[in-house]
Amino acid sequence: MAIKRFLTVAGLMTVLLISALVVIYSKYYSRLLFIKIQEQERALDQYEVEWGQLQLELTTLTEENRVELVARKNLKLRVPLREKIVYIKP
Repeated sequence: MAIKRFLTVAGLMTVLLISALVVIYSKYYSRLLFIKIQEQERALDQYEVEWGQLQLELTTLTEENRVELVARKNLKLRVPLREKIVYIKP
């Protein structure tokens, strides 16, 4: 009877120990995942900042006045006379 009781207690202690180790491992793993999520969120924030900067740069570069200035200065283009413009209807 004492041996049966001892084996029962030993079995329960083993199950308790394994359960505690599983809880520790799952907590550790969840912290690792949380750290990775935070890193990805920081990277996403950086990409959003860079995207905003690129949008601003695109807006600046495609501004009508800038295009005209670059065309005149670098390409030596000029606006044609009104009578030289040909309109094509689709």
